[in-house]
Parts: sequence; structure tokens; C-alpha cells
Amino acid sequence: MSHPLPVALPLPDGDTGLDPAAYEELRRAHARLETPGLAAQLANAVGAPLEYVMTRRLPAPATRLVNALVRSALHQSLRAAVATLDKRGARPPRTRTHALVAAASGAAGGAFGLAGLAVELPVTTTVILRSIAEIARAEGESLDDRATTLACFEVLTMGGRSSSDDGAESGYFAARAVLAQQVAAAAEYVAVHGLVGKGGPLIVQLLSAIASRFSVNVSQKLALQAVPLVGAVTGATLNTLFMRHFQAMAQGHFTVRRLERRYGADVVRRAYLALGNEAGDRPVA
Repeated sequence: MSHPLPVALPLPDGDTGLDPAAYEELRRAHARLETPGLAAQLANAVGAPLEYVMTRRLPAPATRLVNALVRSALHQSLRAAVATLDKRGARPPRTRTHALVAAASGAAGGAFGLAGLAVELPVTTTVILRSIAEIARAEGESLDDRATTLACFEVLTMGGRSSSDDGAESGYFAARAVLAQQVAAAAEYVAVHGLVGKGGPLIVQLLSAIASRFSVNVSQKLALQAVPLVGAVTGATLNTLFMRHFQAMAQGHFTVRRLERRYGADVVRRAYLALGNEAGDRPVA
């Protein structure tokens, strides 16, 4: 996968550039961020072969509708995040509470199929983003910094390694690199005009790029909910899986960002890639 960032040079033996505690934190973040992709987790949840989940497709009209609903949900969630996020203090994230809310939303929406998605998706997306934002705050991010909100949306594009990843790069840094220029441009726009400034073409472009990746996960979930063999696996179960997946991505992502603020981006990236070499990272579906 091509990206604008140079490939990091290997670390000298035993030299990570991080203190032992920070290196252990980075190791845990790496384990979260380089887990199998969400499609593999869905396959495990429903007991179906991975190839079945990957090839399961909605009809073209339904896919177009899902894409439109995802874009709308992201815009609605953006407004809700700006209006309602509690920016005070650094309380622990309420990961379990958010998982329960997502499960309830999935249970309600799952009973109505594609029609229910129009109601359920904005709620679920907002709850996921609220949970991501609380994790960001717990990792020292300022929710008054609109760039933090953009980083929260960035988490929605992260899904572990995929078969298209370049073996020389981590799935996590590849995902960040894909959006790097758009995130930087959007951050500059936000600094001048605010997060929901009139027009906001750079924000629209960024959310469209995020939507194109997030909608793939939503489409796979919806397609699975319509399969008879799924049986007792409900919208609640799949929504809980969604929430836990993005919470893990957020915990890893904002740990990396915190360490980057302390040690510098290049030092952290080199140590992260060294962890990948140590673990023998290979692209997985």
C-alpha cells in the first residue's frame, strides 16, 4: 500500500528510544491495533467461514442506500459530538456502558432490517464516537482541540491488518497514512473556521473518505443479519462486537498518539514497526 510517509529504519539492537514502561504500553497498543480485521471477528461471531463473510454482499441498491446512510450518520454524529461531549476532567471511559447502549440500539434496529438501519445507524455511530472520545480524553487528549475530534473519526477507518496491506508496513500506520493529508488539511480548516464552519468542503471530503471505509463494515454486518444461518446472532450481538472493536482501536490509537507527544512520532513509529518484526506480522484477512 503506497503512502506519503517514509519507511522507518530498523532500530539498533536493544535501542527502542522508549523507557521500559512506555515500550510495554506500545506493545499492548500494537497487539490491539494489529488484531485480525473486523471481517474476521464477524466470521468468528457467527461461526461462518471468513470467505463467506468477505463475499457476502448486499444488492447494489441496498449498498448505495447504506453508503448514503453512513455519510448522513457521520455528519449527524459530528454535530452531536460537538454539541454534547463533556470536556471536563479526565474520568475513566465508560466502555461497558457504551457497549450496552450500542447493543440496545442494535437490538431495536435489527428487528426492522434495512429500514431500521436509518434510525439505528446514527445512534450507534454517535455512541461509538462518544466512547472513542472518552478514551481519547483518558489518554490525555484535549476535547477542546477540534483536531482530537478528527482523530476520533480516524479510528473508524481502523480494522486491523487486511490482505491488501503492504507487508513492510503495519496495518495501523498504513490506515493513518491513507488519511494523513486529508486530516492535516481538515485540521487547518478547522483552526480557522471551526469544526462545523459553513460549507466545510475539507470536512466533507474527509468524512466521505471515512464513510467509504466505515460503510464496508456496516454493509457486512447488515448482510450477515439477513442470513438465516446466523440464527440467534442478533443485531445486539453484532453491535456489541462493533463497539468493542472500535474501543480497542481507540485505546491503541490514542496510546500511540500520547507516546508520540512525549517521544516524537518517528521514535514511536520505529519502535512500533520493530514490535511488528518481533511479532512476525503478516497480512491477514
